[in-house]
Amino acid sequence: MKIILSRKGFDSGYGGYPSIILPNNEMITLPIPSNNDEDYCYGELKTRNEKSVYQIMKSLNKNIKSSKNIPLTKETKCHLDPDLCYFSVPRKSGWRGAFGQIGAAQKVLINNKVKEGDLFLFFGWFNDVEKEEENYKFKKGNGRHTIFGYLQIDKIIYPKINELPEWLKKHPHASSLKKLNNSSNCIYIAKEKCTFNEHIRGYGMFTYNEELDLSKKGMTRTCWELPEFFKNKKITYHNKESWKDGYFKSACRGQEFVIEENKEIENWAIHLIEKYSTNDIKEIINN
Repeated sequence: MKIILSRKGFDSGYGGYPSIILPNNEMITLPIPSNNDEDYCYGELKTRNEKSVYQIMKSLNKNIKSSKNIPLTKETKCHLDPDLCYFSVPRKSGWRGAFGQIGAAQKVLINNKVKEGDLFLFFGWFNDVEKEEENYKFKKGNGRHTIFGYLQIDKIIYPKINELPEWLKKHPHASSLKKLNNSSNCIYIAKEKCTFNEHIRGYGMFTYNEELDLSKKGMTRTCWELPEFFKNKKITYHNKESWKDGYFKSACRGQEFVIEENKEIENWAIHLIEKYSTNDIKEIINN
């Protein structure tokens, strides 16, 4: 089983501020803004406790960044991908987690022979927030790269040539005509249950813990503290020069960091999922 560290959510170019760790350790990955009319609006997104993600975002910053700063409204569109949470938006029967990729980033996955059974660990730029009366604010000085979710691949679908199940048709890589006509457009559908633990769904978010942080404390977010057994393993976008004195310098560009198969790295990923994944049976829809 190959592990893929996949960078997703708000960054300095798209969105402009970090995704969110709530005081109860719930992680909210903020999907990047979108120009596709078929995508969801920020006003539709909910937290696990059915709070409005838009209201939390608005209290943090009334603007978001794409090609320029734009006002954040309930109608502002977003690219909900990876889509890992049943409670985020209304669902159709049969829904399960899915993730889309296209173009050069998808070519990286193809070239590295990512296949059914392989495991995505999604990471992004996160920061803790604290509540002040009815509003939220970011805590100062603790933004970092953190792993927020996972997806073990069950099926790999190319929408231009493969029939899509009804529940998948609202996914941003299935609803955009531009993407549907692109032969590289691909959707990875999650397994219902993990192959390594049948009691855990094949997709989901994590409850925050420091063990999920990639960034080394006291350093910039691209300076990672990876376990020793990552050394000398092939990772796309990186080479032996990425290992510095006391840290791993992660690439500033690139979305899909595919790691060569290794049992210790596989066990590390399984440990994180078994320990920190949210696994609420109410979120599972039976096909």
